[in-house]
Amino acid sequence: MGVFLVVTHGKGSLDLYSLRLSQYIDVPVIHTDIYQRVSEQFSKSIFDPPIVKRTLVAFSFIKRLHELPGIPHLPNHHLGRFGFFLKKPFIVTIHDVIRYLDTKNLTPLIHKPSLQDSFWINLDYRGALKAAKIIVPSNYTKKDLIRYFHVDEEKIKVIYHGVDEIFKPTYGKRPCQEPYILYVGSEHPRKNLQTLLKAFYLLKKDPKFKELKLVKVGRAGGGEADFRGETLKTIQALNLEKEVIFIEWVPSQKDLASFYTQAELFVFPSIYEGFGWPPLEAMACGCPVISSNATCMPEILGDAAIYINPYDVKGLHQKMVEVLTDEGLRGKLSVKGLKRAKIFSWERTAKETLKVYREIEGLSKLAPIA
Repeated sequence: MGVFLVVTHGKGSLDLYSLRLSQYIDVPVIHTDIYQRVSEQFSKSIFDPPIVKRTLVAFSFIKRLHELPGIPHLPNHHLGRFGFFLKKPFIVTIHDVIRYLDTKNLTPLIHKPSLQDSFWINLDYRGALKAAKIIVPSNYTKKDLIRYFHVDEEKIKVIYHGVDEIFKPTYGKRPCQEPYILYVGSEHPRKNLQTLLKAFYLLKKDPKFKELKLVKVGRAGGGEADFRGETLKTIQALNLEKEVIFIEWVPSQKDLASFYTQAELFVFPSIYEGFGWPPLEAMACGCPVISSNATCMPEILGDAAIYINPYDVKGLHQKMVEVLTDEGLRGKLSVKGLKRAKIFSWERTAKETLKVYREIEGLSKLAPIA
């Protein structure tokens, strides 16, 4: 019984993972927008009319997985709700436990979920944990699964994501004419953009950085909360309205590569990541990186980044000054970053994923599905 890959279509990073994997791995695939439908369900009332329609679509998808011959690979943990109802073995990729932690913690990483959302999130993880094999993108996520869910270590395989080949030193479009610091990502609380804004405010008090801008690329976040509103409140309080440039969506990865390449510095102060693509993409483009020292970031970025405590505004300000004023340091970070990013290829990801497929296919008997 062979493995088939479920490829989800959408604009999120979890969709990108399944799409890239399908391009580098030679197995049957099925294409679906089911994850897009799942994500739209968050923060909706149980009485919302489309809920019934989406529920019917969900059961139809489960039936499809049952009827297709072979072992499905569900490419993200939010498809775990479908795995929960499967009566055959499957593989799942759990990228992180962020949403699970949001159901437990008072201080949200994204947003404190409603009771309904908590039900679905817990079902996602309960279903995902039933998988015959779990793939994770970092040892940190592996440790989280063992810590919070007591998963058998032998069941988990760490396979790092790849970095798209288009991310390389590229000189094309710029987001602005002035020199700029770049941040790519959402404005969820876990991304910790507030610390960067406060450190940038301290930077702007120095006349040397009068022309410097902060460019923020990416959507604010989903409809769970007014993430952009919170960001704008901070910007207004710091009187940075004319200093921060928002770019919601970059239509071309080549343009994004150019943004990375021409930035003076890339800053990633995140509190929690399961992997963290943006700083690696910046490194692949030769841009020096300052990152938080939280969760998986030191594991992924190695010695190619400068690390800061994500809550230390003054410490981040100091490190930004060092990188912006020391050409030698900038050059060293650029060289190390280019070398580090080359480790993370989709070919390697696909090769290691295929080994997991073959391992599952080769087992004559799998543990019965509970």
